[in-house]
Order: sequence, then C-alpha cells, then structure tokens
Amino acid sequence: MRCAVIGGGAWGSALAHLLGHGGHDVWLWAREPDVVEHVNLTHANPRFLPGAVLDPAVRATSSLAAAVGGAELVIYVAPSHVLRAVVRSTAEFLDAGALAVVATKGIERGTLALMTDVVREELPGHAVVALSGPSFALEVARGMPTAVVAASDDLAHAEVVQRALSSPVFRVYTNDDVTGVEIGGALKNVMAVATGIAEGVGLGLNSRAALITRGLAEMTRLGIALGARPDTFAGLAGMGDLVLTCTGALSRNRAVGVQVGRGEPLDAVLAATESVAEGVTTTDSARALAQRERVDMPIVMAIGRILFEQQAPRDALADLMGRDLRPERDA
Repeated sequence: MRCAVIGGGAWGSALAHLLGHGGHDVWLWAREPDVVEHVNLTHANPRFLPGAVLDPAVRATSSLAAAVGGAELVIYVAPSHVLRAVVRSTAEFLDAGALAVVATKGIERGTLALMTDVVREELPGHAVVALSGPSFALEVARGMPTAVVAASDDLAHAEVVQRALSSPVFRVYTNDDVTGVEIGGALKNVMAVATGIAEGVGLGLNSRAALITRGLAEMTRLGIALGARPDTFAGLAGMGDLVLTCTGALSRNRAVGVQVGRGEPLDAVLAATESVAEGVTTTDSARALAQRERVDMPIVMAIGRILFEQQAPRDALADLMGRDLRPERDA
C-alpha cells in the first residue's frame, strides 16, 4: 500500500518502520528538518528515537502534499494539542478514498473531543480507525513482540489496518468499541503521571498497585458514561496499556510524574522534555469531562490539583486515602 505517517516523533517513526519493513511504500512527515535529514541519510531518528534503526524503505519529507498525496492509508501521530490543525492542513491533499488512522492518544482541550472525533470533523467522508495499546516505540522499532488494537465502527476498515501493520512481531487485534479504546489510551497517561508522582514522593509498590487498580475503575466509569463497553478496559487498550505506562521505564508520563513528585516545577519539567507527555494535557481535559458527565474520578481530580493548582503531592495523596469509605464495586 501507499502509506503516510504524519508525525516524526518516536511513535510515528516506529509505525513508519513497521510499514516499511512490511513492504509498503511509506512516507514519514516531520516538522523538524533534522529529523527529515537523519531519516533519509542515516535511517535513524536520534532526536526522538535514539538507538533504533529504521527500515531503509522509510522516506521522510517536510511537505504534507508529498507525504499524503496518493496515500491509501494515512496514520496521524501528531500530539493531541495540534492534531486538529495538522489534520486540517492535510485535507486538501488527501485522495477521496484514503483511510485515516489515529495513533494519537488524548482528549482535546476545550472541545473535550476524542481524537477520532477530531479527525472525523476535519476529514468528512473519510473512514477513521483508532490505533491504541501497550506499545513503547523503541521496543516496537527493535522488533520486540507487541500487541495493539485497531478500532472502528466498521470492522472492514479495522481489518485494513490490521493487515497493513501486522507482522511476526507486531500483532493487531480488531475492536468495534472506538470510545472505549480511545478513553483507555488517553486516561492511562493520567494514571501514569499519578504513579510517577507517588514514586517521586517515595511511596512504595503497594501505592502503585492501588493507583493502577483504582485508576482502571475510574477509566471504566468514564468510558461507560460515554457509551463504551466495560470489557474493553480489561483488554490491550485498557489494562494492557495502563500497566505498561504506569510501570515501564520508557514511559514519558511516568517520568514527568516522578519529577513533579520530587518537587520540581511542572513548567521546568516540561521545558526539559523533548517529547510530549500527553498525560498533562489529558488530565485537564479529563477533569472537565468527568464534571460534564458527573462521573466520580478522584485520582484524576487529585492529579489536576497537583499539576494545575500547586497542591503538594503528599497532601493530594493523603486526601485520596482519607476519602469516605465505600464498596470496591459500584452499585
């Protein structure tokens, strides 16, 4: 297939590598000139994906027209806060039958739209598929076995993505619960910030396990309120991605949380981070979404107070432990 990957960060580079290794004709669009140069000359992206060698079939460009023109499959991996603008910029160059895949995880600030909804609004008439699951980019680029989910209301569109990306080391499952897959992929980043903060404060593994488990309960509650199926959160885009991001050393969101938990100012932490930590933006959006849907999400609210209202991490975590006692399962 003729494919395009829009976003030259770590995950975009890894997905382009997968497509190129699978025999597809793939263009990687990157905003950064040094990324384009390195990919084309050295088959590497040392700025965002150091230590990985990309398939020689991957070609990079800074031209959106060159990247998406004639593409049958277009994967969007731009950060959530610029996704709408990037997608809008590609619209005039897309072929009418191009399938749009959304690999960005997040909730748009202000509109509170899921990423697939953002793309649908900007690309009316195009089929849209969500791609999510536990997948550190560096491990994918190095060929370590990975499993993810392609979600669409139309199974045939999800199967196109499944066939395009699947390989002996990268397994793609299909799912028709787009909302559940998206909510799982977005909110696991918030929970990763939470577990990082707990680690930075000096709390132990018991605390981490509690945050992961109760975090999953919050994700599921919000998902159900938005029409998702509860079983989706027991799968790859829910529990799978949550555990990876909350415990893995390669997690950007967890790393940001650790630094905040140690007392470093959020602005300074983000300024020193080359890649985007989506959990910070998503925390703000998730708070607003929970309030709109009247869903109880105490962990999300606590992380919001730490990140945006300067509450001391230890005080916020103490507030969580001091909440009224309740049953584990909602009635």
